Amino acid sequence: MGEISEAGVVDTVAKELFIGGKWTAAEGGRTFPVLDPSTGAALCEVADASPADGMAALEAASAAQAEWAKTAPRERGEILRRAYQALVDRTEELALLMTLEMGKPLAESRGEIAYAAEFFRWFAEEAVRIGGDYSVAPNGSGRFLVAKQPVGVSLLITPWNFPMAMGTRKIGPAVAAGCSMIIKPAAQTPLSMLALADILAEAGLPEGVLNVLTTSDSGGVMEPLIRDGRARKLSFTGSTAVGRKLLEQCADKVLRTSMELGGNAPFIVFDDADLDAALEGAMLAKMRNIGEACTAANRIYVQKGVAAEFARRLTEKMSALPMGRGTEDGVVVGPLIDQAAVDKVSGLVRDAVDRGAKVLTGGATVDGPGNFYQATVLTEVPLDAEMATEEIFGPVAPIYLFDTEDEVLAAANDTEYGLVSYLYTSDIKRALRVSERLESGMVGLNQGLVSNPAAPFGGIKASGLGREGGKFGIDEFLETKYIAVSL
Repeated sequence: MGEISEAGVVDTVAKELFIGGKWTAAEGGRTFPVLDPSTGAALCEVADASPADGMAALEAASAAQAEWAKTAPRERGEILRRAYQALVDRTEELALLMTLEMGKPLAESRGEIAYAAEFFRWFAEEAVRIGGDYSVAPNGSGRFLVAKQPVGVSLLITPWNFPMAMGTRKIGPAVAAGCSMIIKPAAQTPLSMLALADILAEAGLPEGVLNVLTTSDSGGVMEPLIRDGRARKLSFTGSTAVGRKLLEQCADKVLRTSMELGGNAPFIVFDDADLDAALEGAMLAKMRNIGEACTAANRIYVQKGVAAEFARRLTEKMSALPMGRGTEDGVVVGPLIDQAAVDKVSGLVRDAVDRGAKVLTGGATVDGPGNFYQATVLTEVPLDAEMATEEIFGPVAPIYLFDTEDEVLAAANDTEYGLVSYLYTSDIKRALRVSERLESGMVGLNQGLVSNPAAPFGGIKASGLGREGGKFGIDEFLETKYIAVSL
């Protein structure tokens, strides 16, 4: 297709709710604005769902569930395969749409579309591999049959930082398993999900299987659906604070839950590490998505023998990153999602500096329109700084020094979170030893990127429950049924 304008790509997206296979205005015609974080200007208005709209979506999903569960696995897989191809074919327009609503540079948006599409391709293949079991009773008097069946209507809540990939990572396994869905994207970035709903409809997903609720009142719309009882599954990606509230709500009806929550990732560099590789990995782990990722390197621990060299070279790299609107060529540092995000990052840096940290580069907001914050490196960060325990969610790299393996492990594990850890070393024994002792659901060993649709993504402790992706991802949407057969 030819070049598409910014206004043009926004205009092509439906702005209404998607309920029962139809685009529908919100109750009372209510809307809310979607803002461009690089300018603060409104891109458009989208439907603002009410609790009544939520119930209409639940009715549609419930009505579709029984028939959808009976659909042949191959048919479900083919729908996902067609949707995968559509995402690939429409990469440029979808990437531009994502950059406009979320702010990340176009190169990163293109990468996310490719990543998002791979979830559909992976789960298209998994749909026909849902297995079971057959075994003989220990006393020989009967047989045990074990079947896997769809859990049922599923509620999906996605964050703003990866507006397409977090959708496909949940929708893919739900479709493959035979579950109907209601998905609520973040209010800051609803357009990518609305575009995805249209793609799935074109790919042949039956009416009512996927329902999309855009709303400025997430709690008011979703809590009644959780407490209703007809939905049997909740999958949420977002903050730990919100995840805890959702778990309390799910307890009432004993919903199956998957929670991908906050992170506070340590990035450990030992003296014997390949420093070039460690710096490349640190840039990737820190600056992917402008640092607005739960997997972002939040605490960079460097052994004292290489600390000065590492800090110098990291500062050179961070200070050279081009900043600007994500649609501009060569930009690496785009805007943060909103002013609240800028205020949080500014407050964390100010606190660290007040406690004795040194700013090697950056450390300030940027004048003018948009939610920009400079790429920042801090050193001599004290362990009592707020950023040592809080997610930064911005382009700030704090460096902490350490002497021994035991010391850094104690520091790395001293957090309620446990999503991902990174370590760089050339000693294979240390690599395995430290990997096993790190308290996290994922470890990046000599690499700064762990996310892969074919691998299980998820954390421990306050970073969540369950896994997404890999052969484990579909299990989150399946129930195990045991059938006892008497002979």
